[in-house]
Amino acid sequence: MAVGQLAKTLSPAAAVDYLTLDAFQEAFFAARAAGQSQAFRNRLGALDLLLVDDVHYLARLGETQQELLRLVQHLQSTTKQIVLAGEAAPTDIQDMDERLRVQLDGGLVVDITPPEFETRLTILQRRTAERGAELAPAVLETIAGIELESVRELLGFLNRVVALQAVSENPLTPEVVEALMAGARTAYTVGGTGVGPAREPDEFAAFMTDVAEEIEHQVEAWRARLTDGLERWKNEGYRTARLEQLLQQDVPVAVDQALKEFERDVKRLRSLETAMEAIQPGRAEDSVFRDPERVAEAEAMVEGEANREALRVAQSATGEPGRGGSLLLIVGPTGVGKTHLLHAIGNALSSASQAMVACFSAQQFQDELEEALSSEAPGQWLSRYQPVGAFLLDDVQLLIREKRAQHELAHLITRFQASGRQVVLTASAPPGEIEGLQERLAGLLERGYVVRIDTPDRDLRRAIVARKLEERHGEVSGELADYLAARSANGIRAVVTMVQRVLDTAESRGVTPSVTLARELIEGTQPVRPRPGGMRTSGVVISPLGGVRSREKMVWSWPDPGERLIEELY
Repeated sequence: MAVGQLAKTLSPAAAVDYLTLDAFQEAFFAARAAGQSQAFRNRLGALDLLLVDDVHYLARLGETQQELLRLVQHLQSTTKQIVLAGEAAPTDIQDMDERLRVQLDGGLVVDITPPEFETRLTILQRRTAERGAELAPAVLETIAGIELESVRELLGFLNRVVALQAVSENPLTPEVVEALMAGARTAYTVGGTGVGPAREPDEFAAFMTDVAEEIEHQVEAWRARLTDGLERWKNEGYRTARLEQLLQQDVPVAVDQALKEFERDVKRLRSLETAMEAIQPGRAEDSVFRDPERVAEAEAMVEGEANREALRVAQSATGEPGRGGSLLLIVGPTGVGKTHLLHAIGNALSSASQAMVACFSAQQFQDELEEALSSEAPGQWLSRYQPVGAFLLDDVQLLIREKRAQHELAHLITRFQASGRQVVLTASAPPGEIEGLQERLAGLLERGYVVRIDTPDRDLRRAIVARKLEERHGEVSGELADYLAARSANGIRAVVTMVQRVLDTAESRGVTPSVTLARELIEGTQPVRPRPGGMRTSGVVISPLGGVRSREKMVWSWPDPGERLIEELY
């Protein structure tokens, strides 16, 4: 492996591969079984350096020996390098093909012997430093004086010494290490001055006693830290049931991690409490903001109030447009209903004042601007907004790559604000979090009234479900509405799609929508029954008229155009 690392350092472009003999054999047999033997040979033959480990296992592997011989001859003929490693020299490997033996003997054969004292000491110093252990130089020299068969045995003994040092209050001495090496019935006295008479039948038993005492000491230490943290948060008025449960444990816990996670949850509760204070001060006193076990509940409460706040601001904008700030920015992820709220505001503004309302998507805005620029009539494009009483734009974040569009939008917003006309926009994130937004436009948006719409809470989901069930079915099943409302959804669109799926399936089967049917579709609790007029298997409808149709790729009911709100200016 060191040879391979050095080769890559000296020549980064070199093709280097490392394989054990087992991996080489498995790859060869797999390639042969797939009819790709030549591809296997071409891949390895194209290497600049091939490293093969454990070649002493070549004994009695006739086919593998032949393939390796072919590869060695090819690499040598193309002046490429191959390095092999094993526990025996080629002459000592039994049943090796004579041609391969001659080929390997013709290369450079070197022997690695067990490390001498200086090498053992260097290895011990490096491994001790890597582990952060502190052992006296004399102790390391004592360990290095052990003549073991392999480096693995040397490191195994080092691990034993490091473990003993970890539970000892005083530094280990060479005498203790020598006693450990000799297996003498001597125990190192924790807190003592050195080696004393054996207190137990053997050194191992004494060692385990010391370990037990140290563990007990560490348990008391983490209990003390945990108690301090518990008292701190309890004094600040937070529930500490989680930390109290940890104190009941009899084994050490990751106390630092536990305290860190508890503090993280407290910080989240504080930010939620601040948000609720800004939205509805009276509810910021709720006990949910004092219990780290109820963070999710606190988030749901704030999100629900944030959505209601967005609705209140929207109603204010339509009731008194231009009052208290003429720019409203609605922020929220995809599918939560930003576009529908924007269109509702446009409809309300148009109905209340009979004024002309301009409502565009970001793409429509960009397309019309490009058309005006191409016709060299930007002034005429801008003048068309003169009689408009309100300007609505959806998905501002889509303009981040359009600098000219951002410039013109900022200019348009400034003109509308100067004349007290209403501007309402939507975006997927607050202005400061939208990368690529020009500083001028971001500043205008940040100075407006920014409200956020989050994923619908359970109450809102149930209201949507009930309305959709009533629209399509004429009546609302409370049990079905409760079940569908309990399903998590990342937006209103997802809620409507879920209800639509249940209603469409019920209609296609000629049955009443029910919780059983909903569970079948959503949870897959029962096999789907055959659909009248055709056989249903795995979501695919086989029509009696021939042909296979996928339900996911067919329109089963067309939307009512009357339900769509403002789509364009004209």
